[in-house]
Amino acid sequence: MSRAPRILAFSGSLRTASWNHRIVELAAKAASRAGAEVTMLRLRDYPLPVFDQEIEQSTGLPGHAVTLKKLFREHDGFLIASPEYNGSVSGAMKNLIDWVSRPEEGHPSLAGFKGKVAGLLACSPGRLGGLRGLAHLRLILSGIGTIVLPEQVAVPGIQDQLKDSEVILDEGFRQAVDRVGQRIAEVAAALLD
Repeated sequence: MSRAPRILAFSGSLRTASWNHRIVELAAKAASRAGAEVTMLRLRDYPLPVFDQEIEQSTGLPGHAVTLKKLFREHDGFLIASPEYNGSVSGAMKNLIDWVSRPEEGHPSLAGFKGKVAGLLACSPGRLGGLRGLAHLRLILSGIGTIVLPEQVAVPGIQDQLKDSEVILDEGFRQAVDRVGQRIAEVAAALLD
């Protein structure tokens, strides 16, 4: 391997105090320990209009969409913590995917997603931990050429698992989150060889 795999880590939440952002940070630390170079991203720092092809046709891609497309192209894989909104992905997550998947001169279609690898996580105060939303995200990403790892984790009752701690209290969930981070680093590295 000539270089460390580059992983882009983010959550689909715009909230400053997002549980999902905290959990993806934990997985990102595990990816770093496993040898990956991790870039943390907050979607709120890159506001995008709701995807509308007429905006794209009249003024081109929004500046933040161009920046995000470049970030996605430059990374080998993704760690994504996706909050579940009404049984699916958040509007912010879907909007991000819609903008980043748009064609751009000089780059192949879906260059930000095709052949990349993704590790999925979720958490919520509910009993399923965001599991239903992960199924939808897996389907979306697979449909645009992303290799989605079979390992994923959905942590229920997150308010009791993290509280004010930087560590998930339940050992099983803590190991599962670490495993997703470790596996994304391993698989992305293997794809570079």
